[in-house]
Amino acid sequence: MGTLSVSVPDDLREQMIKLEEINWSAVARKAFEEKVKEVEFLKNIAKKSKLTSQDVDDIATKINKNMAKKFKEM
Repeated sequence: MGTLSVSVPDDLREQMIKLEEINWSAVARKAFEEKVKEVEFLKNIAKKSKLTSQDVDDIATKINKNMAKKFKEM
């Protein structure tokens, strides 16, 4: 099994040390596995998409405008 070093802020590290019953390597490994599955799933969907880059940009612009309008109304 490979080894990976992860940097965390000092205050978080101190909190983690206090929770010695938690296997932080297992927590990180599970998070990495879930993220890899999520990205692979999204890439698979994107591969099948017939949208062009311009289509994606147009949709993103519409979403951003509508979200901005919604938050201004709040």
